[in-house]
Amino acid sequence: MSELFSKKNKEVFFTPIGLNNPVTVQVLGICSALAVTAQLKPAIVMGLSVTIIVAFANVIISLLRNTIPNRIRIIVQLVVVAALVTIVSQVLKAFAYDVSVQLSVYVGLIITNCILMGRLEAFAMQNKPWESFLDGIGNGLGYAKVLVIVAFFRELLGSGALFGIQIVPESFYEMGYSNNGLMLMPPMALIICACIIWFERSRNKELQEKN
Repeated sequence: MSELFSKKNKEVFFTPIGLNNPVTVQVLGICSALAVTAQLKPAIVMGLSVTIIVAFANVIISLLRNTIPNRIRIIVQLVVVAALVTIVSQVLKAFAYDVSVQLSVYVGLIITNCILMGRLEAFAMQNKPWESFLDGIGNGLGYAKVLVIVAFFRELLGSGALFGIQIVPESFYEMGYSNNGLMLMPPMALIICACIIWFERSRNKELQEKN
């Protein structure tokens, strides 16, 4: 049990959530951060979907890594990811249809997510299943964290609501407050992502030294 939660495994899990976040440090998965963060609910579902797919894809590829011919490894990885994406897409349609409609084609496009293919190639192909699972969960949660932060500010400032529930009091509107429609446009997602990247790097000396 101690080996499962060794210091090395804890680093594999926690590092992508903070110090080596796939979005703010590696600058991967930016496209979906622009597309699905106008509201908090689809952002959370997208983050969880990517987390589940990365984790299980990592485990499957790790189990198969010694049997996959090198020349077709990318094809095998794509087949595994495509199968998992299809399963997640069907589950969302069955149990969260409204969110599935909001996410539209972006669930299917998870297969092209740079984080996913990067972890399969860089980590799962060289490590055991448990470490690969932790790496997938960590990177997925790191990605989801950024999506949730971006969606929180976009929905709150753009619609005055969270999860579709009005948060800004009606009295504020009566006094002249108005929602910032610019927040609901994709460029604002990019600006908020840039602010998060700046914040993470400004408070982390290790990232400053790398630059």
